[in-house]
Amino acid sequence: MAKVGGDLVAYWELNLPSGAFSIEFEHGTTSGKRIIRVNAREIRREEWMFKLVGDENFKVGKHQCTISIRPVAGFSYEYSLTVDGKPLEKFVKHQSKISQTWLCFVEGSETRIVLGELF
Repeated sequence: MAKVGGDLVAYWELNLPSGAFSIEFEHGTTSGKRIIRVNAREIRREEWMFKLVGDENFKVGKHQCTISIRPVAGFSYEYSLTVDGKPLEKFVKHQSKISQTWLCFVEGSETRIVLGELF
């Protein structure tokens, strides 16, 4: 679950064959600070960036991810996530066509079963 408050501006859920991942993005719109967390673990921190827009690249497992920061009206920003070069929505749709995933409980532990292409 994403925390409330601070500079948290975007939150995405990404389901991959290797597991479920939550991605949080903090953007200080006055300082340019950028923080990326995957499953609540901080993987990137940039302080005092003068360029408030642009892209932040990182990996989730073997998948290349990019958070894009684009200006909209006034001092507002739009944030989007791409995975392996595809917008998140298209990536998810493609994944659903090439694999099938089930979550089940085995001896009290949640287990992910994935049938499909190897990544």
